[in-house]
Amino acid sequence: MPQGLLPDGDLPDREGLQEMIFQGVSRLCQSDRGIEAIIAHRMESVVSLLAAYVLEIELHNPAFGLVGTTDRQGLVERHILDSLSPLGIIADRVAGHKAAGPHIADVGSGAGLPGIPLAIAMPDARFTLIERKGRRAGFLRNTLEVLGLRNVTVEEEEMEKAMAKRFALVTFRAFRPLDPRIHKKLSRLCAKGGVLAAYKGRWAKAEAEMAALEQAVPFLAGRWELLPCPVPGLDEERHLLTVW
Repeated sequence: MPQGLLPDGDLPDREGLQEMIFQGVSRLCQSDRGIEAIIAHRMESVVSLLAAYVLEIELHNPAFGLVGTTDRQGLVERHILDSLSPLGIIADRVAGHKAAGPHIADVGSGAGLPGIPLAIAMPDARFTLIERKGRRAGFLRNTLEVLGLRNVTVEEEEMEKAMAKRFALVTFRAFRPLDPRIHKKLSRLCAKGGVLAAYKGRWAKAEAEMAALEQAVPFLAGRWELLPCPVPGLDEERHLLTVW
């Protein structure tokens, strides 16, 4: 039995967790038809896998410090639903790569956020989780084995050393600000026509960040978009910044 997988009788309130996730994902589907089109026909499978993933985070968080949130509702809202909130936008940005199956990178993946929730929702896409810390990379590998996710691989590597020009989309969450140095390092990972997709909070802060980046990298003017991605249960601004 892979490390972290507990017998069913030992899992803490799996049904309650699944119901919590189901309600949250249903609200995402109701608010975004793009998300509904991707998830609704697979809702049972998606909810089951997301619940198993949450249980793995809860089990290993005390030892690995994977997320700062300790209560279950906060974990579901601030991490799982937050990761899925731009799903429709991300799927749209890689739609042109469907024939070959888009390859998406999650840089600085940490606990697997947003890469694992997105991979659960997008089984036809390939995901690479790039994580430089060995213990967290080990958690990711074990979790993928527990969940049986075959469309995800882990690279224990600094992003500067990862192989370049591979990905249709490079995403990151809770990462450093998108300054010129970070933009250059992330952009080298994109294949031709690839997109950067950054999870951001307040509109004003993200817009100021991009204004500063445009000053340093003028060719980015008009080559980015900031779209709202509200998260059910959170009274906080959430946006996805895409740069191409």
